[in-house]
Formats: sequence, structure tokens, C-alpha cells
Amino acid sequence: MTLLDIFPSLHASAVPRLDPAVWPADTHYDGDGRITLGGVALHDVADQYGTPVRVIDETEVRERCRAYRKHFPDTEIVYAGTALMLRTVARWVAEEGLAVQVGSTGELEVALAAGIDPRRIVLQGNGAPFDELRAAVGAGVGRIVVSTLTEITLLASLATRPQQVLLRVAPGIEVPGSSRFGFPLGSDSCAAAVARIIAQPKLILTGLHCHLGAQIHDPDLYGEAIRRMIGEMAWIQAEHGTLLTHLDIGGGHAVALRGGDAELNLRELADILDDALDAGCARHHFPRPVLAMEPGRAIVARAGVTLHRVLAVTEVAGGRCVIVDGDTDGRDDVSALVVNRHPAGPQLTASVASRHGAAGRLIAAEVRIPADLRAGEVLAVPCTGAYHPCAAGYRTAGRPPVVAVAHGRTEQLLRRETTADLLMRELAR
Repeated sequence: MTLLDIFPSLHASAVPRLDPAVWPADTHYDGDGRITLGGVALHDVADQYGTPVRVIDETEVRERCRAYRKHFPDTEIVYAGTALMLRTVARWVAEEGLAVQVGSTGELEVALAAGIDPRRIVLQGNGAPFDELRAAVGAGVGRIVVSTLTEITLLASLATRPQQVLLRVAPGIEVPGSSRFGFPLGSDSCAAAVARIIAQPKLILTGLHCHLGAQIHDPDLYGEAIRRMIGEMAWIQAEHGTLLTHLDIGGGHAVALRGGDAELNLRELADILDDALDAGCARHHFPRPVLAMEPGRAIVARAGVTLHRVLAVTEVAGGRCVIVDGDTDGRDDVSALVVNRHPAGPQLTASVASRHGAAGRLIAAEVRIPADLRAGEVLAVPCTGAYHPCAAGYRTAGRPPVVAVAHGRTEQLLRRETTADLLMRELAR
């Protein structure tokens, strides 16, 4: 018996969908009461690929890219690949017109393997080492962001042709989880970095870069950063006669992890950025620069759902606890739902913990689960598309596979890490 049998007035399009604030837009219950994504029942994904498994909705990734292109038609959108750097994902975002930011030699190699035009790649790390800078210069990446004097010296020794450089600065805007990297605007160290880059014949100081922090939902912070950075760009022009043409405001766009969480409104952000550019340029008599931003989590987080199989439901000191076979990243401010049936009966509040988790580390806290939840059923944790696949396995547990879903089909993007994989790194007997 299906939901349509129980409620004949429902037709397929009327079957209830899940909260779009945290679930991919296409997630809904099918006629059998199962949660489906991309036309695929998540319970079937768990059965086919085992658990834990991370599922990425291709359509959601593409739609998020298109949303940024729509709201910021004159802005260069650079996907921050550190959020999720897989060849297929890099190809998706490139096909949607985004450039790609990488933060390591490994991410650079993945982007190149995906066929990304090197000129559309931005290298941005914190104190990039010699080998990483050499790889970037050798590949011909479009821009390299520097945040230390050492990087400038290394780049100058490596560049054999003109290399565009962005100087990472700290605009002095305090936000929770704010970045500690970048030369403080107006400081002697910032002035010294500018002078050192301009003095190098193979380095072209193209613009300024900043990264305010993570999970920022107040768009006014970005507007203030733009106004301050344009002031610095005007000073550089007056002091050195060098016109900077690019202004990169980084990423950190807030994504809701649970229903009701604040997130960054793209329409409001677009209006504020436009006003800030007009005001800053008018005040300092500075030509309007090319604006760039680097969303990462905001592109892929909501596209990801992680599936865990229930191992036990037990009582603990804090109440009811569901133990699952997945791992945790220590973030317990997410939700979870059972995927194999619609929870129409009594529910209770419980925490969800990994069998591998350290004491006190939860996958999810205070989630509503069916009162009769039992071992063998599958839970889905939404908004897990960002960062998770790169997390190191805890207790020598292999990392889970990543499976893409779209149009009723699945494709494994990353296989499960096995014990043999882990042992291959062991050299001593």
C-alpha cells in the first residue's frame, strides 16, 4: 500500500516535498513513502553502494551555479573547490560558466584532470609552498593569490612569463569565524607587499582579494569590505601609478543547516554590492573594477545528502540515541530523516551518533525520529555536500563513496576507501 492508496486525492506531484531550505529542491517522498532525490530512491542508493554514502544531486549543483550567474551577471563567479573538489563536480561548475579556485596541488591536479582551462583557475592558499607555486606557474593558472611576503619572493623566482597576482588583504571587518590571513589594509606590511609585487617585472598586480570568514548571512559586511578595498586600490594607483582592475571578495556565504537558519540572500547581496561599488568608486574617483566572488559551500552543501544505516537505538544519559555506521565531522547542528518510509506515526527526540565518534561528538542532535525506528533502517542527513569527503577517516575507517544522482540514474564519483587502500601507505614492517 502506498501514500496514494491511503490518500487517493493525492497525485504524484502533490506528494509532500521536504524543506527546500536544507534539502535539494528535487527531494520528495514518492508514492511508496520513500525519500527520492534526482529521481532515485535514497534507500536504493544505500542498498546498491552500502553505507555510509554521500549522495550529490547534479541538478542542485547546476541550479545553484545558475542562481549565482543570474543574480550577478557582471561578476566573475569562482567556485571554491575546497568545498568539494572532484573531477565531475569541477566539470559541472565549469559547464555552468564558473571559474574554479584551488587551494592545493592536489586540487589543482583534479581541476586540470577535469579539463578546466588553466586560465580559469585561481590558486588561493595561505602561505603556499614552493612546490605548489611551481605547479601553478607551470600549469599556467590565471591568477595566484598571495598572502605573505615569502610567496611573493618565491613567485618572482618561478615566473618565466607575466603572472597575474591578487594580494590578499584583511579589511578589518570582524565577523564570527573571521579569517586570520591577509595583509591588514593600510598597514606598513600591506604597503611593503604592494611595492614588492610591483617591483617584480614578471608579476602583475591585478587586484585585491579578501575572505571575511564563513557562514556570513549579513550582506552589508561584503558591501563594507568593497568600500574599504576600493579605498586601498585608489591609494595604490596614487602611490605607484598602478591601476588595479579586479576586486575579489571571497566566499563564506551562509547556508542553512536546519530549517529556520539564517542564510545569505543573493538578491539582497547583489543590490548591496552594486551600491557599494558605486559609492566606493565615486568617493575615490576610481574606475569600477571587475568584481569576483568565490562561493563553495553555497554551491554544493545543499546538493549533498549523507546516508547512514541504523545499527542500534538505545538509551543514554542524555536520552534516546541512534547509533549509525557513518562518521561525524563534529557538527551536530544538522537534521536527519528516515528514508525508507514516511514517518506518519508517533515520534520522539533523539541524538544521532557514529559508532566511530569520539565521546560527546554527534552527527545530529535533537532530531525527530519515528518512535519505532529500528536497526537496519537508513537515515539521511541533509546539507552535507561540502567538505565532508575530504575528512580523514577516524579510527582507521575508510572514507565513504560519493555517488551522483540525476534524472533517475546514479554514478559513483568516488569509490569507498578500503582497508587495502589504508595499508598501501604503510611502509615499515
